[in-house]
Amino acid sequence: MGDIVNGRYDGSNDSVTEIMDALERYSEIITPWATKVAESFTIDVTRQNEKQWRDYSKAIGSELRNMVDNAPIGQVMKSIVAEQIKYIKSLPLEAADRIYDIQNKAIEAVVSGGRAEPFAKEIAASGDVAKSRANLIARTEIGRASTALTQARALSIGSIGYIWRTADDGDVRKSHAKMEGVFVRWDNPPTLDGMTGHAGALPNCRCYCEVIFPHSNVAAIRTGEQLRTLDGMRIPTANGKSIRVAA
Repeated sequence: MGDIVNGRYDGSNDSVTEIMDALERYSEIITPWATKVAESFTIDVTRQNEKQWRDYSKAIGSELRNMVDNAPIGQVMKSIVAEQIKYIKSLPLEAADRIYDIQNKAIEAVVSGGRAEPFAKEIAASGDVAKSRANLIARTEIGRASTALTQARALSIGSIGYIWRTADDGDVRKSHAKMEGVFVRWDNPPTLDGMTGHAGALPNCRCYCEVIFPHSNVAAIRTGEQLRTLDGMRIPTANGKSIRVAA
């Protein structure tokens, strides 16, 4: 996208219109490529999710394990692919909108006696902005897709919720740190910082769902952790961590 912008922009309105048209055409041209990338992304995330559930299977019985292996995740995978295609195709359109807005600000600046050069630099940087946006989408969507697959598999075996776990380091956001150890129902995702979603499904979120399995006193736990039952609540925890139930 940087090549499309830098190869055409000369400061005129005509060049901005040409760039916007080119970016819109590019959005449609990349559909086959976006589809392949989205499908590959979904396959990779599904493999990782399957590996995670294989680790979980050490803590659950064979009956539940068979149900997990046969979980109906096909529709979830289709939704993930469609979402990824939409995001990939949106990048050049977002760049076009950004360039249009910057050019309008440049015109306003010139009319009021200002200079257009700073805005020209902003337009030239549109490729880098789009790349940063793509990286953010990639980080966010890996977590969102993994959480969606985990939820589908968990619901298929009758799980009602999970324990919210954080990355447990200095980069964890305050609102997310407060969720550590909270039991969350699948049908009642929390709202944090104005956004609603499960662990791992919010922008740049590195948290994850520690699934509560039905008809048992075990949770999906980190390798090597010891299980214990929280007296009176019948909600399991691991490694001595307490569990709070989300309101």
